[in-house]
Amino acid sequence: MPFPTARLSAVATVAALLLAGTPAQAAPTAPITPAAPGTNAFAPLATCYGGAVRSYFANGRYGGSAGQYRTTTRCRDINVRNASVYATEACVIFVDKTSACNYWTYLPANSGWTTVATNVRDGVNFRVRFENLRYEYEPLIAYHAF
Repeated sequence: MPFPTARLSAVATVAALLLAGTPAQAAPTAPITPAAPGTNAFAPLATCYGGAVRSYFANGRYGGSAGQYRTTTRCRDINVRNASVYATEACVIFVDKTSACNYWTYLPANSGWTTVATNVRDGVNFRVRFENLRYEYEPLIAYHAF
């Protein structure tokens, strides 16, 4: 019986990518099993984060707001990744209902994907607000997946 090295390599790669890119508050997932021949093993990862939007502020100052965005079927949650060299905090404002933040979520420097709002319905309008502890001269760069 031949050893399926290509399939084993693909499964190991997908497992490593999923562990590195999983949001901090994500729900437990089913165990990873080998993909059937002819299927795309990377499809679950690409469907949510593949549609990510980039926000850029020339300098971080004390923060700022990004958006207005509308949730989609790609992700069940609203996820943010801080690509800046300093930590920041983020919250979501559901603009059709309120002008206040849902809650603040800490994002360390160069963070992985972090969930900032969970179980959000599709078609909901929102903004992402950032707040920094001090004035930052470096750019604030973040990615949003929703």
